[in-house]
Amino acid sequence: MIRAVISGTGSALPKRCVLNAELAAMVDTSDEWIVERTGIRMRYIAGEGETTASLATDAARAALAAAGRDARDVDLIVLATATPDQTFPSSATKVQHALGAGDCVAFDVAAVCSGFLYALQVAENMIRAGTARCALVIGAETFSRILDWEDRATCVLFGDGAGAIVLEAEEGDGTRGVLASKLHADGAFNDLLFVDGGPSTTGTVGKVRMKGREVFRHAVSKLAAVMEEVLATAGLTAADVDWVVPHQANVRILDATAKKLGLDPAQVIVTVDVHANTSAASVPLALDTAVRDGRIKRGDLLVLEAMGGGFTWGAALVRF
Repeated sequence: MIRAVISGTGSALPKRCVLNAELAAMVDTSDEWIVERTGIRMRYIAGEGETTASLATDAARAALAAAGRDARDVDLIVLATATPDQTFPSSATKVQHALGAGDCVAFDVAAVCSGFLYALQVAENMIRAGTARCALVIGAETFSRILDWEDRATCVLFGDGAGAIVLEAEEGDGTRGVLASKLHADGAFNDLLFVDGGPSTTGTVGKVRMKGREVFRHAVSKLAAVMEEVLATAGLTAADVDWVVPHQANVRILDATAKKLGLDPAQVIVTVDVHANTSAASVPLALDTAVRDGRIKRGDLLVLEAMGGGFTWGAALVRF
């Protein structure tokens, strides 16, 4: 049996760190207000010369080093982002060129905060089908470039960054790697979380708009349901899970989702306090953080989950 196995993780953050106090000097908010409602204490904001593709490239290099692989080993790059460097070509091709990966398949996936889960399933299916052997799956965002810095309901929530994994084909008994994944989408919820612009509508990039209370309500129910769904697909239960690596949107969503599944909050990897919401980058950023600090170890059973604008949502069950 061929499985897609994570052989290395990596991440990258911009140089500039922005604390809540700095935002409080720009909009009507405070450190206490932000921490109480979101758990966020700081975020990283891309500066001059730092782009989605450059952060993705740095994260990919770190993942390749961790996997003991060279860029020339890569035959597939799938980059999840809602903030590409250009409308086209894909930011994945810029990463391919910067890495010196040569002639490999490279493309972007757009599913906002769920993008990494979508990219993971695409890469996993290509590996299991035999069309790829060594893939870079990346989530990278520069959300700061589409924020309205006068809207305190959104500008305090997001940050920039990138996370990456090396996903490789492994033949064996099928107990390692991606065991199951489930993806969903429902465009009926477009107006709850969206960007008010685009090439085909306004001809502009637009800014993020969100109805936070409604998004929160949907996030808790949909994430708990898709996590139960992916566990059932693999014939497992929440009691089998070692770690949940969730999309880092709001610490209250993380707590509520864990409680709904009967999980110990200590099993949930939380980085929203230091990274804020980095959209498609948040799951691989959190994964790399927990791998490098020693919490996640080989053989651990992980549930990755996310929900984003669209709505899109999904979960993946991975034996690390």
